[in-house]
Amino acid sequence: MSTVRPILPKLEGGRLQGVLQLIEDGIHLLVAALLVLLAGLLTVTVVQDVVRSIQGPYREEVVVLSALDNGLVLFIVAELLHTVRLTIRNRTLDAEPFLVVGLIAGIRKVLIVTAEAERSFRWDVEGLELLILSALILVMATAMYVWRHSTPREDRLPLQEARRFPSP
Repeated sequence: MSTVRPILPKLEGGRLQGVLQLIEDGIHLLVAALLVLLAGLLTVTVVQDVVRSIQGPYREEVVVLSALDNGLVLFIVAELLHTVRLTIRNRTLDAEPFLVVGLIAGIRKVLIVTAEAERSFRWDVEGLELLILSALILVMATAMYVWRHSTPREDRLPLQEARRFPSP
Protein backbone atom coordinates (compact mmCIF):
# COMPACT_ATOMS: atom_id res chain seq x y z
CA MET A 1 0.00 0.00 0.00
CA SER A 2 1.44 3.37 -0.95
CA THR A 3 1.21 6.48 1.19
CA VAL A 4 0.07 9.81 -0.16
CA ARG A 5 2.22 12.81 0.69
CA PRO A 6 0.39 16.02 1.45
CA ILE A 7 0.89 18.69 -1.20
CA LEU A 8 1.06 21.58 1.25
CA PRO A 9 3.40 21.70 4.22
CA LYS A 10 1.98 21.66 7.73
CA LEU A 11 0.64 24.97 9.00
CA GLU A 12 1.45 24.23 12.64
CA GLY A 13 4.73 25.98 13.37
CA GLY A 14 7.60 26.26 11.03
CA ARG A 15 8.54 28.64 8.31
CA LEU A 16 5.22 28.77 6.45
CA GLN A 17 3.34 29.70 9.62
CA GLY A 18 5.81 32.53 10.26
CA VAL A 19 5.48 33.84 6.71
CA LEU A 20 1.68 33.76 6.86
CA GLN A 21 1.76 35.58 10.22
CA LEU A 22 4.01 38.29 8.76
CA ILE A 23 1.68 38.72 5.79
CA GLU A 24 -1.32 38.95 8.10
CA ASP A 25 0.42 41.53 10.30
CA GLY A 26 1.41 43.50 7.20
CA ILE A 27 -2.19 43.60 6.01
CA HIS A 28 -3.37 44.74 9.44
CA LEU A 29 -0.74 47.49 9.50
CA LEU A 30 -1.71 48.61 5.99
CA VAL A 31 -5.37 48.79 7.01
CA ALA A 32 -4.40 50.77 10.13
CA ALA A 33 -2.33 53.21 8.05
CA LEU A 34 -5.21 53.71 5.61
CA LEU A 35 -7.61 54.34 8.50
CA VAL A 36 -5.24 56.94 9.98
CA LEU A 37 -4.99 58.62 6.56
CA LEU A 38 -8.78 58.57 6.22
CA ALA A 39 -9.19 60.06 9.70
CA GLY A 40 -6.81 62.89 8.80
CA LEU A 41 -8.66 63.62 5.56
CA LEU A 42 -12.03 63.57 7.33
CA THR A 43 -10.77 65.96 10.00
CA VAL A 44 -9.51 68.39 7.36
CA THR A 45 -12.84 68.12 5.50
CA VAL A 46 -14.88 68.87 8.63
CA VAL A 47 -12.75 71.91 9.46
CA GLN A 48 -12.91 73.18 5.86
CA ASP A 49 -16.69 72.76 5.75
CA VAL A 50 -17.18 74.69 8.99
CA VAL A 51 -14.80 77.50 7.92
CA ARG A 52 -16.37 77.71 4.45
CA SER A 53 -19.88 77.87 5.87
CA ILE A 54 -18.94 80.57 8.38
CA GLN A 55 -17.34 82.69 5.64
CA GLY A 56 -20.08 82.26 3.07
CA PRO A 57 -23.82 82.42 3.36
CA TYR A 58 -24.48 80.83 6.73
CA ARG A 59 -27.06 78.03 6.57
CA GLU A 60 -27.29 76.49 10.01
CA GLU A 61 -28.88 73.20 8.89
CA VAL A 62 -26.24 72.47 6.29
CA VAL A 63 -23.36 73.24 8.66
CA VAL A 64 -24.77 71.14 11.49
CA LEU A 65 -25.69 68.19 9.25
CA SER A 66 -22.32 68.18 7.50
CA ALA A 67 -20.34 68.47 10.75
CA LEU A 68 -22.50 65.82 12.44
CA ASP A 69 -22.25 63.42 9.52
CA ASN A 70 -18.50 63.77 9.03
CA GLY A 71 -17.84 63.82 12.77
CA LEU A 72 -19.70 60.55 13.27
CA VAL A 73 -17.94 58.99 10.29
CA LEU A 74 -14.66 60.07 11.92
CA PHE A 75 -15.82 58.36 15.13
CA ILE A 76 -16.54 55.17 13.15
CA VAL A 77 -13.06 55.31 11.60
CA ALA A 78 -11.54 55.73 15.09
CA GLU A 79 -13.45 52.67 16.34
CA LEU A 80 -12.32 50.66 13.30
CA LEU A 81 -8.73 51.69 14.02
CA HIS A 82 -9.21 50.57 17.63
CA THR A 83 -10.54 47.23 16.36
CA VAL A 84 -7.54 46.74 14.08
CA ARG A 85 -5.21 47.62 16.97
CA LEU A 86 -6.88 45.02 19.20
CA THR A 87 -6.70 42.44 16.42
CA ILE A 88 -2.96 43.04 16.01
CA ARG A 89 -2.35 43.05 19.76
CA ASN A 90 -4.47 40.03 20.75
CA ARG A 91 -4.02 38.08 17.50
CA THR A 92 -7.73 37.30 17.56
CA LEU A 93 -10.75 38.69 15.80
CA ASP A 94 -13.45 39.56 18.33
CA ALA A 95 -17.08 40.24 17.49
CA GLU A 96 -17.69 42.99 20.04
CA PRO A 97 -15.69 45.81 18.37
CA PHE A 98 -17.47 45.18 15.07
CA LEU A 99 -20.84 45.28 16.81
CA VAL A 100 -19.86 48.61 18.37
CA VAL A 101 -18.91 49.99 14.94
CA GLY A 102 -22.22 48.74 13.53
CA LEU A 103 -24.15 50.37 16.37
CA ILE A 104 -22.35 53.67 15.83
CA ALA A 105 -23.02 53.51 12.08
CA GLY A 106 -26.70 52.72 12.63
CA ILE A 107 -27.16 55.48 15.19
CA ARG A 108 -25.31 57.91 12.89
CA LYS A 109 -27.69 57.12 10.06
CA VAL A 110 -30.74 57.49 12.32
CA LEU A 111 -29.51 60.92 13.46
CA ILE A 112 -28.88 62.06 9.89
CA VAL A 113 -32.23 60.76 8.59
CA THR A 114 -34.18 62.36 11.42
CA ALA A 115 -32.32 65.66 11.02
CA GLU A 116 -32.97 65.69 7.27
CA ALA A 117 -36.59 64.58 7.72
CA GLU A 118 -37.32 67.45 10.08
CA ARG A 119 -38.21 69.65 7.10
CA SER A 120 -40.63 67.24 5.45
CA PHE A 121 -41.14 63.78 6.90
CA ARG A 122 -42.67 61.09 4.65
CA TRP A 123 -43.55 57.67 6.05
CA ASP A 124 -43.01 55.92 2.75
CA VAL A 125 -39.28 56.74 2.53
CA GLU A 126 -37.86 58.08 5.77
CA GLY A 127 -40.30 56.19 7.99
CA LEU A 128 -39.44 52.85 6.45
CA GLU A 129 -35.72 53.60 6.63
CA LEU A 130 -36.02 54.59 10.31
CA LEU A 131 -37.97 51.42 11.12
CA ILE A 132 -35.37 49.22 9.44
CA LEU A 133 -32.50 51.08 11.10
CA SER A 134 -34.18 50.82 14.50
CA ALA A 135 -34.65 47.08 14.04
CA LEU A 136 -31.02 46.72 12.97
CA ILE A 137 -29.79 48.66 16.01
CA LEU A 138 -31.96 46.52 18.28
CA VAL A 139 -30.60 43.30 16.71
CA MET A 140 -26.98 44.47 17.09
CA ALA A 141 -27.54 45.56 20.69
CA THR A 142 -29.16 42.21 21.45
CA ALA A 143 -26.28 40.36 19.77
CA MET A 144 -23.81 42.33 21.84
CA TYR A 145 -25.73 41.54 25.03
CA VAL A 146 -25.94 37.83 24.18
CA TRP A 147 -22.25 37.71 23.23
CA ARG A 148 -21.20 39.36 26.49
CA HIS A 149 -23.32 37.06 28.60
CA SER A 150 -22.54 33.83 26.73
CA THR A 151 -18.77 34.29 26.44
CA PRO A 152 -16.79 33.25 29.53
CA ARG A 153 -15.16 36.16 31.33
CA GLU A 154 -11.68 34.74 30.68
CA ASP A 155 -12.26 34.91 26.91
CA ARG A 156 -13.33 38.55 27.11
CA LEU A 157 -10.52 39.60 29.45
CA PRO A 158 -7.90 40.57 26.81
CA LEU A 159 -10.40 42.88 25.11
CA GLN A 160 -11.37 44.57 28.36
CA GLU A 161 -7.76 44.86 29.51
CA ALA A 162 -6.76 46.37 26.18
CA ARG A 163 -9.38 49.09 26.65
CA ARG A 164 -8.49 49.72 30.28
CA PHE A 165 -4.73 49.66 29.87
CA PRO A 166 -3.80 50.92 26.38
CA SER A 167 -0.33 50.03 25.24
CA PRO A 168 2.15 52.89 24.65
